Amino acid sequence: MKHILEFDSQALSDFVASHDEKSFRVGQVRKWLFADRAQSFGEMSNLPKSLRGHLTESFQIWTSKVVNHSKSEDGTEKLLLQWPDGGQVECVLLRDGDRRSICVSSQVGCAMGCVFCASGLDGVDRNLTSGEILEQMLRLQHLLPSDERLSHIVMMGMGEPLANLNNVLATLQQASAADGLGISSRRITISTVGIPEAIDKLTELNSRYNLAVSLHAPNDQLRSQLVPVNKKIGIAKILAAADSYFESCGRRLTFEYVLLAGVNDTQEQARELASLLRKRSVLLNVIPYNPVEGLPYRTPSAKSISKFRKILTDAGI
Repeated sequence: MKHILEFDSQALSDFVASHDEKSFRVGQVRKWLFADRAQSFGEMSNLPKSLRGHLTESFQIWTSKVVNHSKSEDGTEKLLLQWPDGGQVECVLLRDGDRRSICVSSQVGCAMGCVFCASGLDGVDRNLTSGEILEQMLRLQHLLPSDERLSHIVMMGMGEPLANLNNVLATLQQASAADGLGISSRRITISTVGIPEAIDKLTELNSRYNLAVSLHAPNDQLRSQLVPVNKKIGIAKILAAADSYFESCGRRLTFEYVLLAGVNDTQEQARELASLLRKRSVLLNVIPYNPVEGLPYRTPSAKSISKFRKILTDAGI
């Protein structure tokens, strides 16, 4: 059976036409999926019984199984999903004031090899399809009461989104469509370790999504130790591609920097980082490390974090 979430409006229109149904049925099906949060085709009560039958025979809405659902006191909810081939990914719903943000995965595992990250410990298994990425979004949407809607999307879960660019873009096109989740591209962020060719592709396509680059070091020597793929790329190429993207779309860039005690959190490294970013219109997200069992990295002290931040803010970052 095919995944209904792989079908955009045009593909669904072709399916509906092949069963001699009126074209307006496409809008009804998509409204049930994205706005009315239908769990099954049988719930789509304004569709003819025959069409509901054809949809049930041909498509699945859900291809994953929820194997764990955890909740935090601050309202954050996390789902661990398992696909039929055994692969597992996590996705997260975050509540912050009126915001209802979601963080979703793009791959089963990750090939980037960041030494401090749990997602890539076993390497990458496969890319997720656009339907599987979109399914995460709908599962998280179903955690909300009917009077709340998703407001922001961050492609920052398991995997490297730009290594699965075609499927990620197909997903986001549906997520931002008026007959999809209707989330503005201004509220969608793609997080990446920095793949210049893929960033250039975003520029060529005139994408309007926010871009967040995981930097983690102010120089190539250290970054190549922490993010091994940097050996073949280099910070200069990443920054050049990010600058071009900013010039093309005007979206402010975000750089992510995970602070590792005694590794990349010195005052000299803060000054080097400030020098690297000073002339750019950027937001720097400094993140104290969240320890992973079995890895040797630690969270810096509060004093170390404070000194690191002060050097950056004093430099105008």
